Amino acid sequence: MNPKKFPIPTGMLLKTDDEEKFLPFQNPTTYKDITVELKPNGEALRVYVTADTTPVQRVTLYFADPLPEKAQVLGGVWERGYGDYEWRGYVPHRVMPWYFFLQNGNKTEAFGVHTQPAAMCWWTAESTGYSVYLDVRCGGLGVRLNGRTLCAAELCRAEYEDADGFTAMGEFFSVLSPNPILPKSPVYGANNWYHAYGHATEDDVLREAKALAELTEGLANRPWFIIDDCWQIDRADNYNGGPWRAGNKGFPDMPGLAKKLRESGIQPGIWVRLLWDHSENIPASWRSKRDPEYLDPSVPEALDHIAEDIRTVSSWGYKLIKHDFTSYDVLGRWGFEMGDELTDSGWRFADETRTTAEILIELYKRILAAAGDAMVMGCNCFGHLGAGLMHLNRTGDDVSGKLWARTRRMGMNTLAFTAPMHDRFFAIDADCVPLTDAIDETLGMRWLELVAKSGTPTLLSVPASYLNGEHKAIIRDAFRRASQPQPTARPLDWHETTCPAVWKLGEETKHFDWTEPCGILTGSI
Repeated sequence: MNPKKFPIPTGMLLKTDDEEKFLPFQNPTTYKDITVELKPNGEALRVYVTADTTPVQRVTLYFADPLPEKAQVLGGVWERGYGDYEWRGYVPHRVMPWYFFLQNGNKTEAFGVHTQPAAMCWWTAESTGYSVYLDVRCGGLGVRLNGRTLCAAELCRAEYEDADGFTAMGEFFSVLSPNPILPKSPVYGANNWYHAYGHATEDDVLREAKALAELTEGLANRPWFIIDDCWQIDRADNYNGGPWRAGNKGFPDMPGLAKKLRESGIQPGIWVRLLWDHSENIPASWRSKRDPEYLDPSVPEALDHIAEDIRTVSSWGYKLIKHDFTSYDVLGRWGFEMGDELTDSGWRFADETRTTAEILIELYKRILAAAGDAMVMGCNCFGHLGAGLMHLNRTGDDVSGKLWARTRRMGMNTLAFTAPMHDRFFAIDADCVPLTDAIDETLGMRWLELVAKSGTPTLLSVPASYLNGEHKAIIRDAFRRASQPQPTARPLDWHETTCPAVWKLGEETKHFDWTEPCGILTGSI
């Protein structure tokens, strides 16, 4: 790795609630009561923003620093992939959250921001130069810093000579995320979402857990069973929020269920959606000004309530806690809808003095602290803000137990393009392997083989009724592999396709055919 310094920006675009102003950049640059200053930190560059009363929305720095005329470019995504990771040529308007990579021959160039920045950051690039956008809004309006100096982000840049893109990405991610927290052992097992889809009972869980225990008999590293959305007291088809302090009639004794799982040799895990909560004791002042359906994580009392939810499920014995929807429930948009406007304008959090990024990081910190000895898994979270605060993170959108085309679009793309992040930010979860009667058996088993040999978490979603003799043997072998540390799988054809089929799996190179038997992607995705 060859760390590189950034040149002095050519110009800066400053956006407040009232205006946008382009300014030639001097260090520092002051406009009205706002000052932007760059300070080196080794080879990295820290961006500081100070303001008195003017609400600041965004600082954009443009670097007239030519890039290779012909290069393949890969950018990040906001909160998870939606089958949209890809290497491609320059697209000047392409929003690339958090980082981007250029490949030109045997050279890889990397640009990014350190994890846990105080701004929501993205890049744009073309051969004439590149820009970094630092969104310091509080919700959909400018943050009120009230004289505070904000370290909005730390920019990093490096070059890798004679290094393949996969290796370069992994090394650069280690630079961006120097202090990850990771599972002590490979995570594998089951998650009941993609066959139950919210309709399950304690008896269903115990039946599937019994099958899981039989399939993993003799393995020292015991499997996990994550009880997904289905157990909470107010669960309905049109509502999957809290409260999170009791189970419904299908799950009458959540601590007792965790005990039964442990006694059968299964490690209990659980799913929660912390910010959507209809608990009767929640006052209106705890709720979001964007949408009062959801809690406002900038309110201290709301954070205390969320922390107590986490302490509760951890105390029951669930030692892998999957928290979901903190991206959508806070900002009201899916990642693919965000672009350069992450949320609707015109609203702020209750605490108007902190940025969206600062508020989300504090939320993730409180969740981790409240979890105690339980592992934390994010889903629909901003992984760049949560690195170092989550042991695992879902890095792609949902696969499907009903439609192979969706698994093909999301699963392989997620695994391929976030595998370099694995064990650098967190353990990456490319999502489950659904094995159901609706999924072509051959294709489902191929996906299982790839995930089980990938070195990343392997979670099956399979009803007990699916487990006949032949299936059992295949799944037993997959779990045996997944229970042990393995080299991270590498996609070899990711420059040619968004759905890689050729993979390096340890010492083995294998080609997978992901095509449906008829050759047509069936169903709506």
